[in-house]
Parts: sequence; structure tokens; C-alpha cells
Amino acid sequence: MTNNVRTGQEETERLLGEASGTTEFELLGLEWTLLPDVFAPFHSPSTANYSQWLPYPAGGTLLEMGCGAGVTAVYAALSGCAGVTAVDIVPAAVDNTRRNAERHGVADRVRVLESDMFGALGTGERFDLVFWNSNAIEAPADFVYTKDLEHSVLDRGYQSHRAYLREGPRHLTDDGRLFIGFNSRGDLDHLQRIADEEGLRLEKVDSTSHEFPDRVVEFRLFEIIRAGS
Repeated sequence: MTNNVRTGQEETERLLGEASGTTEFELLGLEWTLLPDVFAPFHSPSTANYSQWLPYPAGGTLLEMGCGAGVTAVYAALSGCAGVTAVDIVPAAVDNTRRNAERHGVADRVRVLESDMFGALGTGERFDLVFWNSNAIEAPADFVYTKDLEHSVLDRGYQSHRAYLREGPRHLTDDGRLFIGFNSRGDLDHLQRIADEEGLRLEKVDSTSHEFPDRVVEFRLFEIIRAGS
């Protein structure tokens, strides 16, 4: 087991140890609800920064993979998106996103689905912007998930990253844009190889670094673009 996988599991255990029922937190100048078994977006700067860096299509549509507590999805609706679809493989995250959409008065514009990546979407569904704050740490191909929170930080064999780069472009409108939030605990070389195989390239939009007790982690927002364009 790699050090990064061990770190991801330790992070999961720490988050589970801190969970004590439904809690409240502040982010982006707003108050949010957090349910147990859902990743706490205040533990790193990724959610707040990505939510502010994304170029929301005013009056357009957005799809968020791995919505977690729903901060980015709700923020997108508050920022002018006419329709937001948020998906997550963890049932508690689906419930959490719905609660925060209701809390901020955008439940009529935020559809939330339980889904493993694009599985619950119709094949013809298209969006102006698709975004995923990815579970960047690559776990071995035989890794077995035993806790819901592990899905937030660990990706078995980079299966989800491969699915995102393969299927994401198929769910874009003609002028749609595809983005991924990726951190330095992940394998950027592997992500770039997948992009190459799919005829795509990664273009960095913005980045920031954050010092954790054990290391400094860089959080990057990439736009995924068709190679040659």
C-alpha cells in the first residue's frame, strides 16, 4: 500500500472520529449543513477555491460529479446557473446536497441523484459546464471500500478518473466546458496518460497550496480540452 493511500485512509479515520451527528459550518460567506459520512469541505481549501474559480454559465446548466455536501452545486445555482445536476455515489451526500439546496432556496434549480459517476444520467443529457473535485489518490485495483468517506479521497485503479475523461465530453453541449479539481497527492502523470489516450489535454486554470501538518498540498483546477483545439 502506498503512502498516499495510507494517508487517505488515515484522513478518513480522522474525519469519522470528528463526526458527531449533523453539524453546521461556514464557507463562502454562507452557512451550511453537514451530515455524518459526508466529506467536510472546510478541512481543505479545495471546495471554496474551485467554487470561486469556475466560470459559471449564466442562465446555463452545470453538472457536478461527487457533490458531497453540495456547496459547489448550490453556489453554482446562486451564481446564476438556471439548472444544476449534482450526483454522488454516497446516499448521505445526496441527502446533504438536497438539504443545502433547500436551505439556500435553490431546490427548484438543483437536481440531486445517487450515481456512480455518469451512471444515473440519460445518454442524451448535455450540460454547459461539467465539474468534478476528484478523489485524487489512486488506490490499488483490488482495493475494497469499507467506508463511504473513502470514496471522497481514494479512487480504485483510477477507474473514476478514466470514466470522467471518457464520458465527460459526451455530456457537454456544443460549447460546453469540462473541468477537474485535482491535488498533488494524486498521480498527475497517470491522469495525463488517460487524457492522452482519450485525445484530450489538461490546461491549468488556477492553483493554490495549503500546508497540512504532514505536507504541503497543491490544489489545481484544470480544464479538459480536446487535443489540437
